[in-house]
Amino acid sequence: MNIKTLFFGITADLVQNSELQISVDENSSVANFKLMLKGKFPQLENLNSYAIAVNEEYAEDALTLKNGDIVAIIPPVSGG
Repeated sequence: MNIKTLFFGITADLVQNSELQISVDENSSVANFKLMLKGKFPQLENLNSYAIAVNEEYAEDALTLKNGDIVAIIPPVSGG
């Protein structure tokens, strides 16, 4: 199934793209998706953490993805 993946901030720089269509197995969870991302983009290993949002809502690792979901990869943010 296809997942539209949006990268923000440093994650976009690391994968050299702000948006990709990524194919995942049926019944993949957010946790599976994270592992797949790190395998496909080893440079993401350099980040201590990042949040995942699915269809504009923060998602837990156990959430099962569906075909056509939009997943956002959100790096840690600091401000002043």
